[in-house]
Amino acid sequence: MIDLTGRAVLVTGAARGIGAAIAEAAAHAGARVGLLDIDADRLRHTAHRIGPAAAWAVCDITHEDQIADAVAALREELGPATGLVNNAGRNAYADPLTMTTDQWDEVFGVDLKSAWLMARAVLPDMLTAGHGSIVNIASMHATLTCPGMFPYAAAKSGLVGLTRSLALETGPHGVRVNAVSPGYIETDLLTEYFDREPPQVRQAATDKHILGRLGSPHDVATVVTFLLSDAAAFVTAADWAVDGGVSARFT
Repeated sequence: MIDLTGRAVLVTGAARGIGAAIAEAAAHAGARVGLLDIDADRLRHTAHRIGPAAAWAVCDITHEDQIADAVAALREELGPATGLVNNAGRNAYADPLTMTTDQWDEVFGVDLKSAWLMARAVLPDMLTAGHGSIVNIASMHATLTCPGMFPYAAAKSGLVGLTRSLALETGPHGVRVNAVSPGYIETDLLTEYFDREPPQVRQAATDKHILGRLGSPHDVATVVTFLLSDAAAFVTAADWAVDGGVSARFT
């Protein structure tokens, strides 16, 4: 069994989708959970659904001042964080020739830089405690990708690289850092992608999965809570594929 009793876990992008599922799974495992998102209404609803174990803070995780305020407020309610899940992210569908530097910075601000900013905000408490776990939600696009999603693969590859670097820096102090790379998971982001494509694209994607189905947010959340827990005490600097085997067809 996964036991997070006594832990305080912060989850970004927690208003819906994978982030909400992770927050719910962590609370079910006994953790106090801090939910961060820019969508106040959905964030409040998700926190209410989880119940007394949840606290929430509206936060744009690309702004370090907002991160500092949110982390401090959640620390007051939940205690020092010993778990962090950098789940917030966005897709990208840019043309490499016409994409502006502002658009580039926006993608990397959400998908990569924010993970470092959040880690920097919580690591002092983890280092003081001598233990902690950070899980970065990357993507199968970190190792394989498709046309029309520039520069998403670059940002997610960077997130896996950040995972390894942080693991090397913090491991001697008892902090583990891992990545999880989901495949096709039934979220609003995936729906957004399929809505941009012909109808047969969804079926083609499903057919590529060894398990014959798309994933659910719960599938990802179960792996994340394992990595947050002491059951994964000897796991760090790893990138876990949660993709129904789809990447095995293209590796």
